[in-house]
Amino acid sequence: MLAIGRALMTEPRLLMLDEPSLGLSPILVQEIFAIIRDINRETNMSVLLVEQNAAAALEVVDHAYLIENGHVVMSGAAATLKSNPDVQDFYLGGSERVNYHEVKHYRRRKRWLA
Repeated sequence: MLAIGRALMTEPRLLMLDEPSLGLSPILVQEIFAIIRDINRETNMSVLLVEQNAAAALEVVDHAYLIENGHVVMSGAAATLKSNPDVQDFYLGGSERVNYHEVKHYRRRKRWLA
């Protein structure tokens, strides 16, 4: 929170955040993302958020890019990515339990995504 506050003192037009949830408890992660959302909405400041916690990131952002192995494999509105079955399976915990006996099929689907 201190780093975000220090960055805001310079009144930037773009706030770039790399893994702001890294190493934080779930309660603090919720608070940090609420602060990021408030900064974006109240100041109309653009925020570039790099985050591996896809579920938390897709709740905050308007537009998302899915980057895998250094390549953008999907982009669009956050709601669109969140509702995509492949994104749900691979990054959001899936809608069904994974049968690990079918991992080859799982990997094959993911290669198609890339």
